[in-house]
Amino acid sequence: MTNSTKLSCALVILLLAVGPAKLFAGSASASLSVTATVANDCTVSTSALAFGSYEPIVTNASTPMDGTGSVTITCTKGATTTIGLDAGSNAPGSGTTRAMLAGGVKLDYEIYKDSGRTTIWGNSGASLFTPPVAPNKNSRSFSVFGRIPAGQDVASGSYNDSVLATINF
Repeated sequence: MTNSTKLSCALVILLLAVGPAKLFAGSASASLSVTATVANDCTVSTSALAFGSYEPIVTNASTPMDGTGSVTITCTKGATTTIGLDAGSNAPGSGTTRAMLAGGVKLDYEIYKDSGRTTIWGNSGASLFTPPVAPNKNSRSFSVFGRIPAGQDVASGSYNDSVLATINF
């Protein structure tokens, strides 16, 4: 056998050894399904409705006392919500749904959805506050408008109440 024949045989053996590996190589593919669920979620917080000093003899004898606080909500984008404020821990007052208490004495007040203080903010039905749909996940604050009616005959003291804010989503 000549050198060129030996070289040809070696080349054929090498091609047979390498060739079938390339000849039988292949691939396959499949899609991987990826899923997630985003649920509506909301949080609620408040800042106090602090009226200050009610003066029943002169200033507030014939003029009601107004105050403001706020309810802040943070919700999933697109969440539809309502916000309710309950009647408070000292309700009912005299002719109103809410009252602050000091030493067993009640100081009547009310909470409204509007700055004109005409629409009571309650905890069910039409008295719920319905904010616009959440445009994003950022916090949004809504004013709480309070009013203590004029002419209440109450003793001096520190009056308070606790109103529960509930967000429904």
